[in-house]
Amino acid sequence: MGSVITVGIITASDKGSKGEREDLSAPVIRELVQSIQGQVIAYDMVADEQRLLEDKMKEYADEKKLDLVFTTGGTGFASRDVTPEATRAVVERLVPGIAEAMRWESLKITPKAMLSRAVAGIRGGTLIINLPGSPKAVRECLETILPALSHGIEILKGEAGECARS
Repeated sequence: MGSVITVGIITASDKGSKGEREDLSAPVIRELVQSIQGQVIAYDMVADEQRLLEDKMKEYADEKKLDLVFTTGGTGFASRDVTPEATRAVVERLVPGIAEAMRWESLKITPKAMLSRAVAGIRGGTLIINLPGSPKAVRECLETILPALSHGIEILKGEAGECARS
């Protein structure tokens, strides 16, 4: 495997941003990214506000130049769930297979998985992925996508060739 993968976590939570709720999903992300040599070097909890989420994603991608950014929370049907909209506004290229894979595997566990509006995309050299807010769902989704992510990041960084086999 290649070099260390720099990781950022953005938790979208109105209550969490006010200190009224503990973030239980970020520790799961921190634990599981170690399997792909991921090192979390940035973490923020912000209110469910599209502009705040967009600004934080831009900071992580454009200024901090992180390889991988996970958001957690804000992907459901509630009127304040705007993480996918913020992500779509900042990415340059969508990566639909990541969100499709998470929903596909999650559907094997619960029919509610089809209600996820999570998206994934690329901004510059940064891959941004929306994860659910529940720690259990975060673990299930990461276990599905992590095996492929290190290769995708290597390609994004110019450290690996495309996926075709000779």
